[in-house]
Amino acid sequence: MEGVSPDQESVGSGTKRFSPSSGSRSRNCKEFLHRFVDSGMLTAQLEDWFESISSESEPKKPAFDVPFEMIELQKFDYALEGISFQQVIRMPNSVYTSTSDAVEATAYLALEDFLHAGAKGLWEAFWNQDGPMPFSVACLYNENLKFYQAEKAVADGKLGGLCATGLLLTNPRHPRGRWDHILELSLLRPDIRNFSMDSDRQLSLSVLGEALFYAIRVLLSRSLSRMNYSQSSNSVFILLVDSQYGGVVKVEGDVNKMVFDANNVYECAAEWITNHSRIAVSSIDRIWNKVGNANWGDVGALQVLFATFHCIVQFAGFPKHSIEDLAADHGPRLQARRTERQLGNSRANGNGLYRFQQRSVSPEIVEVHDDSIKIETEQLMKLEVGSVLWLEDSNWQKGYHISQLLYNNEHPYYVASPVEEPQRSFFLYVGSHPSQLEPAWEDMNLWYQVQRQMKILTIMKQKGLSSKYLPQLSASGRIIHPGQCQKPSSGGNCDHPWCGTPILVTSPVGETVAHMISEARFGMEDAIRCCHDCLSALSTAASAGIRHGDIRPENVICVRSAEKQPYFVLIGWGRAILDDRDRPAMNLHFSSTYALQEGKLCSASDAESLVYMLYISCGGVLPDLDSVEGALQWRETSWSRRLIQQKLGEASTVLKAFADYVDSLCGTPYPMDHDIWLRRLRRNINEDDSGKEIDTSG
Repeated sequence: MEGVSPDQESVGSGTKRFSPSSGSRSRNCKEFLHRFVDSGMLTAQLEDWFESISSESEPKKPAFDVPFEMIELQKFDYALEGISFQQVIRMPNSVYTSTSDAVEATAYLALEDFLHAGAKGLWEAFWNQDGPMPFSVACLYNENLKFYQAEKAVADGKLGGLCATGLLLTNPRHPRGRWDHILELSLLRPDIRNFSMDSDRQLSLSVLGEALFYAIRVLLSRSLSRMNYSQSSNSVFILLVDSQYGGVVKVEGDVNKMVFDANNVYECAAEWITNHSRIAVSSIDRIWNKVGNANWGDVGALQVLFATFHCIVQFAGFPKHSIEDLAADHGPRLQARRTERQLGNSRANGNGLYRFQQRSVSPEIVEVHDDSIKIETEQLMKLEVGSVLWLEDSNWQKGYHISQLLYNNEHPYYVASPVEEPQRSFFLYVGSHPSQLEPAWEDMNLWYQVQRQMKILTIMKQKGLSSKYLPQLSASGRIIHPGQCQKPSSGGNCDHPWCGTPILVTSPVGETVAHMISEARFGMEDAIRCCHDCLSALSTAASAGIRHGDIRPENVICVRSAEKQPYFVLIGWGRAILDDRDRPAMNLHFSSTYALQEGKLCSASDAESLVYMLYISCGGVLPDLDSVEGALQWRETSWSRRLIQQKLGEASTVLKAFADYVDSLCGTPYPMDHDIWLRRLRRNINEDDSGKEIDTSG
């Protein structure tokens, strides 16, 4: 790969993104990028900022947020479980302490192999198993900021000047690569391990400043490019690695907010970092083991692969197979392994573990079958109609009598009444025991249904959110199991499979819209009232910065009583969005277009999901969808041909108008005006249900 200057190629690649009125700004940006070539000068400008950030952070606490939550990495790990990454032949010689050129060259070659193998494995697993990978790997030479392959750089004597290794988009028109083709950059620095989890040291300014320098160059090059990027292209990932350890730095921000003063490029860049960027830094963990093999399943490599996954999404769009799709296979794979090892029908000793005994006559460890244990864990955990479940909070104990067993297409939940108040009914959700030998992907779905929803409803309660259209947190705690609890004094749980299992109790109780639709009992009046009630719930939650993220027929219930008119309650808040780090549920039929494209919600995303639910409730037919691409194509066709509006118009003109309004907002930053539509819907309910009671709290 011959060297090519980014200033000649990438910067001069055109100004398609800019209108004629913005031509001068485009030229200023190019000149700015020409002069922005020294990472050390940027680092010097960031000293006060970095000192302020470090002093404001708590002792032994990271100064920056992490780019990925552990639960995201866990889900990604499950998705990668069935993926075989290419064997890396060249490995960093980390067992040697020498800093010779031969060792350094091997490290660069190994880094190239690692990035290529990771990208290839991800591309074939998520996007296209049969097609060629559209990416390549090249190294960056510090003196002229040109791209070279590591082997060519070594042969040309440029090894000492290599400063980064990049994953680039392959473009036949530009076979030598360009800066705006960079997906991610990796900086090979020998001291990264000093900032690992085993050390209390924070990432140094010299390392972070260099990462920020390259991140800004990539973002500026993209802003001048003719290429079409997703809206997430305003973020870039920089990898920091040595021969054993590695981490990820994510830089996000709109470079159009930068002042392009060509005479003060480093001051302007530092001001943008301080005021207009969001920086996240991962932990530094081991990527390669001591003999140089890549630990593909460990946290360090997992963070790097997840960053690469997000980078590929920026250039190639969302994958054909989503993370959720591949992660869902974790349970069957685990069950298959258990069956292979004859664990599927084995007796458990109460906590999902198996007891072993080492015989004195043999070094082998053999399983001891305890015939006294006759009740399997699954039977112990089974709750039936008529069962009484006792809940323990910090201050009290309460019993619930189970009267009904329900399913939401994922997990069972229950209708139960307090033992002392049998006339009252509540929804009761039972979580997953942490030590239970169950498929962990199912456990994570239960975590969203119970623990995460418990957190969201608690936040709503603390913020004083009150609406009849929102579920209310009635109780939460842990199961009290039969028999004596042998919980250790140091904390934790005893061996009983119920010990420590979380419970969530909510009100009110009602029939799901999914059930009403399946029995053809959801009428046109129900559709208008449902739209009003759900929109009111969304408006109340939005006032506290909470969005739902998982609207579907299973998560809306109709509450009926003898004295009042029925009304609808929006339940299932476990996937709610509190901040930018949260991700909504991905549902091919009901997720918004923006959620499928970007993995985030826009202001109208929940309303768009509500429209899809109303569409099927009014007789609309959802196609069989098996990929994100298919789901996006169906949405584009349906909206462009106004099929959704026409179907809703058959039920009510106000629903048709509401769908048009949502369509105009989808994917835009403009806020949703809940109040005007609540008033319009309320008037239509009054017209349709003359003389009936109508709640005006929304």
